[in-house]
Amino acid sequence: MGKLIKNHWARLIVLSAAAYQLASGFEAIFWPKIFWDFLTKNLDGAVTPVPALQIINMILGVVGLCYEWPLPFIAGTGLHRSIEARLILYPLSALCALLIYQGTNAGLYYIVGMAVYFWAYSEGEVVCPEPWTLPKRGANVRRNNV
Repeated sequence: MGKLIKNHWARLIVLSAAAYQLASGFEAIFWPKIFWDFLTKNLDGAVTPVPALQIINMILGVVGLCYEWPLPFIAGTGLHRSIEARLILYPLSALCALLIYQGTNAGLYYIVGMAVYFWAYSEGEVVCPEPWTLPKRGANVRRNNV
């Protein structure tokens, strides 16, 4: 059996989270509700009368989709290959998703994806320049090693 490539697994989780965040931001335009409104009404101004938080969620959802399923001009750049940049961007996306009622699942998916990305980062995995490919072996690695 092969080895689990954790950054590919995390990419799939974050793709799901970003798609969910985009859809939940759109739905929240029609049914605005802060998830934490049972504790305080101070955050209601973020969703009504101007849908600011909903638009931010939709923008972050599109950014997450474009970052994880990269556009041709993004794929292979240093920003795309950086797990550290993902570990900076996705907590902000998770926070915005967790603030609206419709986005709580997306926020939880982001948290799981960040945990898997951190696992991949701590084991020294790299993101390949071409998406969905395996890292190339170095010239000094023997072919018989498993």
